[in-house]
Amino acid sequence: MAGRRKRKKHIFPKIILFLCVIAVAAGAVTAAGWSLPRLFRAVGETVNTAAQPQAEFPELTVSVEEVDGSFYYQQLSEKEQQIYREILQAVQEMQETVQIHAGKDDDAAKVYEYLLYDRPELFWCDGSSQMTVYEEYTELDPGYSCTKAEKEQKQREIDQASEECLAGIGADVSEYEKIKYVYEYLVQTVDYDEGAPDNQNIYSALAGKRSVCAGYSRAAQYLLEKMGIACIYVTGNIRGQGAHAWNIVNCEGTYYQMDVTFGDPVFLEAESGESVPHNSINYDYLCCTDEALSSDHIQDDFVPYPVCDSDDLDYYRMNGMYYDSFDADAILRDMNESIYAGEESFVCKFSSDDVYSMARDEVIDELIPLAAENLADIYGLSRVRYTYVDDGTHRRVSVFWDYGESGT
Repeated sequence: MAGRRKRKKHIFPKIILFLCVIAVAAGAVTAAGWSLPRLFRAVGETVNTAAQPQAEFPELTVSVEEVDGSFYYQQLSEKEQQIYREILQAVQEMQETVQIHAGKDDDAAKVYEYLLYDRPELFWCDGSSQMTVYEEYTELDPGYSCTKAEKEQKQREIDQASEECLAGIGADVSEYEKIKYVYEYLVQTVDYDEGAPDNQNIYSALAGKRSVCAGYSRAAQYLLEKMGIACIYVTGNIRGQGAHAWNIVNCEGTYYQMDVTFGDPVFLEAESGESVPHNSINYDYLCCTDEALSSDHIQDDFVPYPVCDSDDLDYYRMNGMYYDSFDADAILRDMNESIYAGEESFVCKFSSDDVYSMARDEVIDELIPLAAENLADIYGLSRVRYTYVDDGTHRRVSVFWDYGESGT
């Protein structure tokens, strides 16, 4: 039997920056900058109001009630909220140009950014735009990734994929079960692929089944909101690596952090340096606290995100895999019971760094080999292969059993 202790740096999932360009026109302000994950900030000169053409604003039909519950919308001033609704109406109709009530002192690019964070269903918006800013209004030319006909076809594919997903969960289950279901569904059905087309939107994850963190996070937001669960798209960084996106979810009135991307087994493989079962899931990032997530995530602070300080939905705690103290006999018993049940893996997560440090070496060097011998005896195997992941960041040791005779 064998188990090799290997460590490997996390593979980091990338997201693409929105590029927003504000065009120069007679009597207009000009500026350019990034909008994701940093906020776009327009800078320029005061316009010549004499050169300002007469504005023609379309009738605003998007009501306050349609958007009032959206997280980023709620962070805006009353005037910015009107601009938000004006832009929403324009992009829903895929208008090429729209005049909005954003003058030289307003930040229309920020509002557009907030809109796209709130509305994962706007998959045809590629995040780019051209803006001509006058003294009292702005002409906005949103960028689209497809034609209207292509949008309609993609929407049908998204609808079909969403229906197939949601058919797998009952309407009468708890909010936690719905959140867990979406987390598991996306981990098990979507492959992490930096080269995936449309990887900044829900189409890549739901219809294409290949995406990056933006696609995973927006797909989670889209599916959970369809089930009536509030889900926020969050931006930030992975320590020492770069920009990233994930979610904050509201479960029964309490907020929790959730990173579907990091639930993917590709990152477990990166930790172990070995192949792990493709149906394996890392639950450290399901309904966790700010403190737990901060071990490797840095959350942006341009808005006051809800506080996530409850660990009552920690998956390992809820499923008997959480240990407040080190009891070798108890852990070996639990490990053997998982083998008797034919489970592919066993996880032990510890409540503190001290408990983890006390348990780690004995679990890896003694308890896992003893359980492997037990597995060989039960199934009449001459040898047993297993892989383990030693995750000191999350105080967790996971072992994956191979019930066949291949390997050494």
